[in-house]
Amino acid sequence: MTPVVVLTGMSGAGKQTAARSFEDMGWQVVENIPPRLFSPLLAGMPKDEPLCIVNDVRSGEFEALPAGILSLSVVPTLVFLDSRDEILIRRFKETRRPHPFFFEAGGILPAIALERARLTSLKEQADLVIDTSGMSMPELQAFLRERFAAPEHQQQPITVTVASFGFKHGTPLDADLLFDVRFLRNPYYNQALREKDGRDEEVRVFVEADERTGAFLERLYDLVGWSLPHYIAEGKAYLTIGIGCTGGKHRSVMISEKLSAFLKALGYRVLTQHRDVERR
Repeated sequence: MTPVVVLTGMSGAGKQTAARSFEDMGWQVVENIPPRLFSPLLAGMPKDEPLCIVNDVRSGEFEALPAGILSLSVVPTLVFLDSRDEILIRRFKETRRPHPFFFEAGGILPAIALERARLTSLKEQADLVIDTSGMSMPELQAFLRERFAAPEHQQQPITVTVASFGFKHGTPLDADLLFDVRFLRNPYYNQALREKDGRDEEVRVFVEADERTGAFLERLYDLVGWSLPHYIAEGKAYLTIGIGCTGGKHRSVMISEKLSAFLKALGYRVLTQHRDVERR
């Protein structure tokens, strides 16, 4: 049976952060479709793919939300995000984004009061009410992950991309961390290894024969292994680690493969990319 969450609540209470959290957990997230389309949407979903429907006062048919929930063939979890008025005011001032009822109500305080009145019955029906007043973004993400994530997302809620590259072709623009391994023994100058790459056993053995390789890997594992939990605590869902050598074919590829294997053994989701390995 498809898990379904209907996410709603006060404007400024963190629905966009919550929606991104569900996306990071592998849920299909659909925002502000008319409630009359809830049932057809669910019918077209792949079996067992979790669905999060975000619907709030910006929807032109928001009053029909209870009927849309009842039309679903499964019983959804209704999640309502709320926050204290003074917190909502501060958030709107920081973002400079007008409240949906600002002009209708004639000011930010009347707008919040009007929205709260219209949402009272929906909040009472909610299966889960989350007060985000004292929550940071990472704390809200962690709360939702604990409540709704599949086991693999609960354990390591970050995807790590390990990307090898050649400095002669430019550094990756999306790298969060960069490591230069051009100081290691270079297989390029071995004629028998020149046309191979860092995934070949002979190249691996050649690079590992450099006594500096083991010392570097030990320090690399220690630094990256120590850093990742702190990135997770800050709410980072994706991290790209660039490993560079001269051409991006031998040393950087071999080190990237080793780092990827290390992180996978720790339970992280890892994507390994070799950007320049096919360059001539």
